[in-house]
Amino acid sequence: MLDRPDLLGFSAEDPLFTRRQVTSGAVDASVRPVRDVMREPLWCARATPIREAARLMSELNQSCVLVRFDDRLGILTDSDCRRRVVTGEVPVDAPVEAIASTPARSIGDTESSADALVAMVTHGVHHLVVIDVLGQPVGVTRVFDLSSAEIRHPLAIRAAVDHASTAGELAEATRLLRPSAVELFDSGLEPARVSALLAAITEAILVRLVALGDEPADSAVSWLVLGSVARREPLPCSDLDTAMVWSSPKESADESRHPLQVAERVVAAFEATGLRSCPDGANASNPLFNRSLDSWTTAARRWRSDPDLPGALLLSAIVTDSRTVTHLALGRALTERLREGELTRHFVDLMLREALTRKPPTGFVRDFVVEESGDHHGELDLKRRGLGPVVALARWAAVAARIPVCPTPDRLRQARHAGLLTPDQTDTLLGAHDDLFRLVFRREIDTLRLGGTVSTYLDPKELDGLSRRHLRQSFQAVAAVQRRVESQWASRIG
Repeated sequence: MLDRPDLLGFSAEDPLFTRRQVTSGAVDASVRPVRDVMREPLWCARATPIREAARLMSELNQSCVLVRFDDRLGILTDSDCRRRVVTGEVPVDAPVEAIASTPARSIGDTESSADALVAMVTHGVHHLVVIDVLGQPVGVTRVFDLSSAEIRHPLAIRAAVDHASTAGELAEATRLLRPSAVELFDSGLEPARVSALLAAITEAILVRLVALGDEPADSAVSWLVLGSVARREPLPCSDLDTAMVWSSPKESADESRHPLQVAERVVAAFEATGLRSCPDGANASNPLFNRSLDSWTTAARRWRSDPDLPGALLLSAIVTDSRTVTHLALGRALTERLREGELTRHFVDLMLREALTRKPPTGFVRDFVVEESGDHHGELDLKRRGLGPVVALARWAAVAARIPVCPTPDRLRQARHAGLLTPDQTDTLLGAHDDLFRLVFRREIDTLRLGGTVSTYLDPKELDGLSRRHLRQSFQAVAAVQRRVESQWASRIG
């Protein structure tokens, strides 16, 4: 769609692009398939003494053994031995099945190294079993096989989060998150990969805060993350939107243990770690986002059947971008109910109309549509006016085609397969999203590095003429796709 790599002011001489080897045509190591960095697996029977398994690992310079159980695969790592055998918790002659972790976390052999690292951070593990297309284990990959020391340290932050026993310790671990984002970016890791790691650690922080607090009385509770964290594409300084679903609690005289009161304490604790809750109110501490399973179900059906209700489209869009992080069965029950039922043409039309209210700033021939007054007079909001239109269109497609929560680029590709977007439109939106996400992400990283106040606003005068032209072309291309989708989507799906 546009000339690259000098799009949006990134020149071929930029040190960032030199590190990524863009100009040389070399492939970023993070996109290597896992099969290229896996090791042959070492196997042990369930009854093998731990002593023997440890000897085999030492002799063959391995850090884990795989163990077959009747219906699942287990893994025993050297850290398991240190944590449970060296400390005296389990005798050295006990069978490996006594301390093997099951089921072992796995990843497909065609997945990228970066995806493997995100999976490790998400689950808090240092090893993944590599499986082939038939689901059979063909190798093992370790965090040390995947990346440099700079890229590995998100796992150290994740470990610190998991082991925090007080809110103060958790705050200390959380303070490492933004400096880590800067280091990861400076090491050459793609912004989308850094973003996914940030989302995984942010979710882990929320889960740990919930664990450190009190559970509501007589009620199963599931926490959900919303928005960019749920899509696994937050910016370095994005806030965290949350929701809660719970099974109806029994009557209790202790109001402080009602789910809403518990949510208020957790959200306050989250802010105390140095991270931000949603300033617009999309928080589990808000009754709109804190409901029983039946209440959520009733509300969702009402929004869908009467999308003209005040707030119906906005709330429908918000819950479309949701990911369950605790009590998965309850959260998945909510997801299944939200996906039940037919979508009316009126509902989908209104969702599209709402998405298309986010217009790229293409009003002037020689310049952009910028803020006319206020603190950002003469500036352009790259997140709301740049990324926003693409994200909103992808969210609409996710609703119309019932696409599960996933990053915006994945939604766009699935929208193409569903017939909602043509291949050309998909490529246009993918290119625009990638370019704008890189620009906004880099601006936040630069601000964090300098210790300034993060803003998604840009003064177009900061860009040279060529970069302004490329940026304007990107906005115009997105606007053209919006117009075509608006007029053609219904005929495409018959």
